[in-house]
Amino acid sequence: MKSYLITSRQYYTDTPAVFRSILHERVAAHRPDFVLYRDKFDPNYALMAEYAVQTCRAFESVKVFVHQDFKLANALGADGVHLTSKQFDVIKKAKNAGLEVIVSTHSIEELHMVEELCADYATFSPVFATPGKGEPKGIAALKRAVEEVDIKIFALGGIVTPEDVKKIESAHPYGFASIRYFYRESDG
Repeated sequence: MKSYLITSRQYYTDTPAVFRSILHERVAAHRPDFVLYRDKFDPNYALMAEYAVQTCRAFESVKVFVHQDFKLANALGADGVHLTSKQFDVIKKAKNAGLEVIVSTHSIEELHMVEELCADYATFSPVFATPGKGEPKGIAALKRAVEEVDIKIFALGGIVTPEDVKKIESAHPYGFASIRYFYRESDG
């Protein structure tokens, strides 16, 4: 199962040198397959996204994504862009720019829509309880989603421990995405 590290200012800061150090340390410790630079409020977003791309390039097998801005992702040489559930109209533009596209979804209907629009991946959330993200969908809904669509699904939301990862494995998603899971100390 693939793993997808999502950054958050709460854990990674918006101080460039500290951010780069923490991100490098977390990627080295957990070896995620995908990394998303995400910070909805940083006035220096483009610069920090550039640092995220540069930091992740030190790890050959890591694909690095930028949140929401496909033009910035393309300019920085990121592998792709992670679009919100309000950006379905941007999928084709991002694909035409040569980027891989991950889209946030919160229902099977949305999964069908992004699949039809040729997104490469989707997150399905929240699987477990997550602060401020509404009622959790649960494992049964995740399993149903995986069975109903062909798009590669990352389970997202409330995945914090290795036990949480084991719980979602039974639904056979393509992978899992998390902020807090990757900020904890690795087990290996």
